Amino acid sequence: MGITSKRLRHRSLTAMGRGIRAECPTAELALSVRVRPFIEVNERCAASHLTAAELLNLPRRRQKGASEMYDIIRPEGAAHLNRPHVIVHRMKLYDDEVTVLDGIPVTTPERTWLDMAEMLSVDELVAMGDSCVRVPRPELEGRDQPLCGVADLQRMIDRHKGKRGLRKAKEAIRLIRVGSDSPQETLLRLAIVRAGLPEPALNVPIFSEDGRRHHEPVLSYRQYRIGIEYEGEHHGDGLQIERDIARSERYSALGWTEVRISRRHMLNDGKEAVAKVRSALVQAGWRPGR
Repeated sequence: MGITSKRLRHRSLTAMGRGIRAECPTAELALSVRVRPFIEVNERCAASHLTAAELLNLPRRRQKGASEMYDIIRPEGAAHLNRPHVIVHRMKLYDDEVTVLDGIPVTTPERTWLDMAEMLSVDELVAMGDSCVRVPRPELEGRDQPLCGVADLQRMIDRHKGKRGLRKAKEAIRLIRVGSDSPQETLLRLAIVRAGLPEPALNVPIFSEDGRRHHEPVLSYRQYRIGIEYEGEHHGDGLQIERDIARSERYSALGWTEVRISRRHMLNDGKEAVAKVRSALVQAGWRPGR
């Protein structure tokens, strides 16, 4: 590329390891740009674990102070790799468990999900699994197919016997559902079910008696005509407030009960959220054990 040896040795460049130099600062560069050199200078490597989850835009636990550490996987039997800024995972890796994203090898969503079982809680793993199998909205995301299916996640479990985190993965896959649009929705659903309440439907549209399709509650009980809405931080926006008021009016016109849940209701394992949902169910005629 016409870069001289003298330029590569210049103090203005930061040495990131043998063969890799960076013009500081690198923080504003996309993750795919930052991690690419560490994969290209080493054969048979792919981004994995937290790095793959971020590249795939999967929900994950945020790591503090680890922005310059990259997870890379190498197959069993490959030479040991010791580089700064890289966490190397040497483990069994099949060819169909690596895909190409932004021009670099990355573990597939299903393999990334299984690898993350080593470090996530069961609920976090369910949220990641829900994100993998959800059907995207083409008008917003530019794709119409899920990242993978539940069967793909199960195939990873069946293929990697004895892998760390496998017990959590087996517990999580029983709780994964198609239809959740966010980790908050997943955590709310899990809190409701674990409290002994009926499992709600996910993002199913409401139809009026004349067959007209209306909005889709985040969670709902059609039998009891209850819709549950999770309101994130963007619901403080003026236009969003107007939309929320209009939505509440539609609930009333359709004869449905709206249960609004916010972030504060999800504190303390979601006990306040569960109490609101239970109250609405009881008022609608539900009884425990029915």
